[in-house]
Amino acid sequence: MTENTDTPDPQPPGHNTAHDAATEPLVRKRGLMSPLTRRILALNVLALAILVGGLLYFGEYRKSLVETKLAALQTQGEVFAAALGEGAVATGPADRPHLLPSLAGQMMRRLAEPAGVHARLFGVEGALLADSLTLPGAGRTVYRRDLPEDGSGFQSWLNGIFDRIDGLFFSTNGPFSATEEVPYSEPEIPGAIDFDEVMSALEGESARALRSDGEGGIILSVAVPVQYYKEVMGAILLSRDGGDILATLRSVRFDILKIFAVTLAVTVLLSLYLAGTIARPIHNLAEAAERVRRHHDRHVEIPDFTAQGDEIGDLSGAFRDMTAALWQRMDAIESFAADVAHEIKNPLTSLRSAVETAAGVTDPEKQRKLLAVVLDDVQRIDRLISDISDASRLDAELSRATRAPVDVAGLLATLGDIHNTTSGGGKPALTVAAGAETDFHASAIEGRLVQVFRNLIANAVSFSPPSGTITCRVTRENGEDGDCVIVAIEDEGPGIPENKRETIFERFYTERPEGEKFGLHSGLGLSISRQIVEAHGGTLYAENLTAKDGGVCGARFTVRLPRE
Repeated sequence: MTENTDTPDPQPPGHNTAHDAATEPLVRKRGLMSPLTRRILALNVLALAILVGGLLYFGEYRKSLVETKLAALQTQGEVFAAALGEGAVATGPADRPHLLPSLAGQMMRRLAEPAGVHARLFGVEGALLADSLTLPGAGRTVYRRDLPEDGSGFQSWLNGIFDRIDGLFFSTNGPFSATEEVPYSEPEIPGAIDFDEVMSALEGESARALRSDGEGGIILSVAVPVQYYKEVMGAILLSRDGGDILATLRSVRFDILKIFAVTLAVTVLLSLYLAGTIARPIHNLAEAAERVRRHHDRHVEIPDFTAQGDEIGDLSGAFRDMTAALWQRMDAIESFAADVAHEIKNPLTSLRSAVETAAGVTDPEKQRKLLAVVLDDVQRIDRLISDISDASRLDAELSRATRAPVDVAGLLATLGDIHNTTSGGGKPALTVAAGAETDFHASAIEGRLVQVFRNLIANAVSFSPPSGTITCRVTRENGEDGDCVIVAIEDEGPGIPENKRETIFERFYTERPEGEKFGLHSGLGLSISRQIVEAHGGTLYAENLTAKDGGVCGARFTVRLPRE
């Protein structure tokens, strides 16, 4: 005994063999969060962020608050102007009424303090006559200012962010400025010339103004003419800090952010749950497919998610069915290969025995008999190979061929005429009987349908007596499985053994009538016929015909085909 010590040449570096490609894992390992999970989470959070960003904009809401405050301030200004106008005095009988700064200042302080506004009175010449923030003292004037509230902590930090956002987007040059704001700085000696709205009021028209203080805040101003019997004696300027507007916006935004935080947490949790119900099952299915590909183990468990009742469940069910069909097809191929080897081995064994025997035989008569055996075996092998080749190509041809409406009754009538014309004597006659309906069309591949009926007719001819009759009945039936064309081929033979009704459709199974020469049939005809009918969505089955006395009087093969 010798031992093969040859070793294959080493592959060059970087060379990928087919084995390497087959064993390379296709399912990549994922971290804590798969790409699909990240995409779902990002899209959901982005949509929520855009929504919250739009809510935090508040452009129209801010503009509405400013307009409301300005309207209220103008109403207060008109009240101030009316009160100051009534307080105008005349120093002499011939003098015109005019405003007294000391009296007007006291009146403005009493009116401005509860209203929370800064009031200033300007004369007709534009000079400042009185200011509600000045307090008379001993030889000097004291200015009173309200100190801003000191915030701290997270609220103060958040307010600072809001102020910067407002300064960036809602300032005079900002892209979302709701109203035109004018930068403002308090002059050392204020005069009417420093305020456009005051100049308009001295001309008899009320005016408004919105200014920024340079620190993110806004100042609202309204100037109203002070009149006495429609004569302008001065102008009252009311100003107030817009801090309450900003505080309102901050409060609403802070409430929105609270809701956003809760909604964000819920969105993240739901996104992770949703991603888990999508990404994890798909990943498990991919891993199962990888195990099937790598290990070739039919016992690999495919995860079953059909209970979910969604597309993932449908994919899981389809994948399980596909895998089962794949193993079934592989089993059929293995069985078919084994049957082919067995069926070919028998004539080959007979052929070998005949050839070996013929080599040692000198009698011409015995040599002729052995050559006849060799010829029969060769013909049998040729017939087997032809039928096997046809059976192996059948699936591919049925999947590629185009189906068309076929008149089943007309097709059987043509086959009946051919049979009756060419059979001659000594063979049973073939009759075709169609039902009362006129439309027996089925969507099929006509050539393959002809093959089915020829096989069934040939089978019936084999078992029928020479003087018998083969009957082909064509009917229609509208049942639970839809409208069908039914073809029943009946013979007058001995029938089918009860335990062989399904066995006769197996590959290479033959059970021929007595006296028929062995090897004329490959045993694939009925198997191929059933395969063709099932590929058309129909069924093929066999049963016995019974006589009135209960005995068997023939066999019936029934083909059911769905109508087009």
